[in-house]
Amino acid sequence: MSQSFSDQLIAVLPRLRRFARGLTGNAAEADDLVQAACERALTRVRQCQEGTRFDSWMFRIAQTIWIDQLRARNIRKETSEDEGMHVGSDEPLRRAEARLALQEVRAALGELPPEQRAALMLVTVDGLSYKEAADIAEVPVGTIMSRLARARVALQARLEARGHTRRSRNDAEAE
Repeated sequence: MSQSFSDQLIAVLPRLRRFARGLTGNAAEADDLVQAACERALTRVRQCQEGTRFDSWMFRIAQTIWIDQLRARNIRKETSEDEGMHVGSDEPLRRAEARLALQEVRAALGELPPEQRAALMLVTVDGLSYKEAADIAEVPVGTIMSRLARARVALQARLEARGHTRRSRNDAEAE
């Protein structure tokens, strides 16, 4: 393993973890996914071709592992639990509201199909171009654009529905 490879691996870790968190929806699964991606990259260091973007290669590895895990989970009919979504009662009101909003966004993201969630995370969170995201997902650019558009519409609809439901409950409690 060359020094350059290990330097690149270390440099991509924060972005890879953020991407994994977006795919999995919780920190523990994200950490496991990042670890699995790093292990796979280390065992397949010779497959990293010169001229290929290292971060794209790592994102592709993580996404492939995640898809494999989802397929295995569907076969076993397992469900994952959301962790770390609890709001501390001693935090200031604005911080609590921000956490609740983040929780709603995470829950809504978790309801998106994996392909849409991955496209949304790659383009809007990690800031990759459509082309770079398409290369990672191994699909045409138009497919990424379509997935991203559908993800944005679905996410907006879910968030609006959640907001409406919460407002309705608050109004009923006030009466």
